[in-house]
Amino acid sequence: MDNLGIKYKQMDHPPVYTIEDMEELKITEHGEVCKNLFLRDAKGKRHFLVVLGKDKQADIKSIQAQLGCTRLSFASKERLQKYLQLQKGAVTPLGVINDPEAAVEIVLDSSLEGKEQLGFHPNDNTATIWISYGDLIKFIRMNGNNIYNIEI
Repeated sequence: MDNLGIKYKQMDHPPVYTIEDMEELKITEHGEVCKNLFLRDAKGKRHFLVVLGKDKQADIKSIQAQLGCTRLSFASKERLQKYLQLQKGAVTPLGVINDPEAAVEIVLDSSLEGKEQLGFHPNDNTATIWISYGDLIKFIRMNGNNIYNIEI
């Protein structure tokens, strides 16, 4: 991030696996913490990382319709490891750094656009990185992954 000129703040903390864990540690008071869902299409040929605010519920059928793809379902932990080299509980759009083929398509909830403090794990669930929406886009584009901005 330093090399890209991306401003960020890092907050170290004990391992967290859920939004509730983050709320207990008061991490969510510092900005918009995001949920991240790793999905695959019916044939397992397309993989999507869906990013939405912590208080939103993902309507997978609506996401599928907006993306114009086959039925979506949650991808396995093996696929998560293969495509983003991440473990369950540490899913993050910052994982694109581990996706040299830019195979994972990033889906961002349109309500995140313009936010100045988005919180993500830095590929490990013992810290939270705070960056702006604009810098998140810059980071993803640097890797070449497709980005979709939809209403979730």
